[in-house]
Amino acid sequence: MPCIFCDIPTERIVWQDELVFAIRDAFPVTEGHTLLIPKRHVATWFEATEAEQRALMRGLDAAKAQLDATEAPDGYNIGINAGAAAGQTVMHLHVHLIPRRTGDVDDPRGGVRHVIPGKGNYLGRGHD
Repeated sequence: MPCIFCDIPTERIVWQDELVFAIRDAFPVTEGHTLLIPKRHVATWFEATEAEQRALMRGLDAAKAQLDATEAPDGYNIGINAGAAAGQTVMHLHVHLIPRRTGDVDDPRGGVRHVIPGKGNYLGRGHD
């Protein structure tokens, strides 16, 4: 099966450098949800080169600056799914930058910890 990230139309690209490009997610979790994707086909963060990893971090900063200017969100979630067991469905590394707004969920505490249901809110479990 062909990789959907290996042949992205240039009009979808909102930022790029020599190693990485950014697009808006086709199925956004929130308005402005952006994906940072290496140009080289690589499955996960752990197979990416150090240069690609650094470029992805630069891309996050660039995409955040764009979103701060156009969307003015109150916060962000950043996520990477590495492997099918972690929920990865497109086996080409991509980093999610998800803008968040105050009130978009009832209780955002725990953030990315909610990837496993019931594990997000640890505050009431006797932890200091």
